[in-house]
Amino acid sequence: MIYGNVHNAMVEKQIAVLPKALQSAIRFLKDTDLAAHEPGKFEMELDGVPMILQVLDLTTAPRETLRPEIHRKNIDVQFLAAGGPERAGYYSDDGTNQVDEDLLDTPRDILFYHNNPSAAEGSIEMTVGTYAIYFPWDVHIPAIQVGENPAPIRKIVVKVPMDAC
Repeated sequence: MIYGNVHNAMVEKQIAVLPKALQSAIRFLKDTDLAAHEPGKFEMELDGVPMILQVLDLTTAPRETLRPEIHRKNIDVQFLAAGGPERAGYYSDDGTNQVDEDLLDTPRDILFYHNNPSAAEGSIEMTVGTYAIYFPWDVHIPAIQVGENPAPIRKIVVKVPMDAC
């Protein structure tokens, strides 16, 4: 997992070490007003690479109500465009997690795990402009509420094909 913020003065230096497809996704997030974009799922192409854009209006929720997820064909670039704050949990997929729902062979390319209290779970707090890149080995739990109250968020997900990197 890699994360940063598009408002950081060093963002170009930070993303320069990433594969070109991921650089394109971060630049798209930085340069596009996605807070004003209509919600939904959209096919797009960035620098010749087909990607999927998801514009989601969500409300953060307590951690224990959310399921950890993972993808195999796509890298998730998640971005907080508005609202929040949001906490995002993550841990390494070490093969010991119990599957709750497997949709990897569907267009959704997603597998949900049962919550694993013994997982070495870390978290980051996402404020507007924060992006997090989740690779196929990164279990992630988005949209966790910060503090006592849920918050509305505008969450953007760019799905970058793993084979483009």
